[in-house]
Amino acid sequence: MDLQTLLKQITPDVYEALRSSLQLGRWPDGNQLTQEQKALCMEAIIRYEHINNFPDERRTGYVGGKKEMACGTQAEQILTIKQTGERH
Repeated sequence: MDLQTLLKQITPDVYEALRSSLQLGRWPDGNQLTQEQKALCMEAIIRYEHINNFPDERRTGYVGGKKEMACGTQAEQILTIKQTGERH
């Protein structure tokens, strides 16, 4: 079975379980996710949202529209913080 076929078989319940596990850093049984499992869960979640045409504002990692902030766009502000360590 290829990855695309597997991703198409993810149910909404499985998707929600993956999101919850990733947010908590633990599987429903309490075991901690490894770094590799976190990465795989994140990839599955993002691909699921893409395959199922989630609107942008509901997708994992969505930051927002092009709202201007006092220091520029959100992306510019994040870059400034990362580059200089200063918040504006």
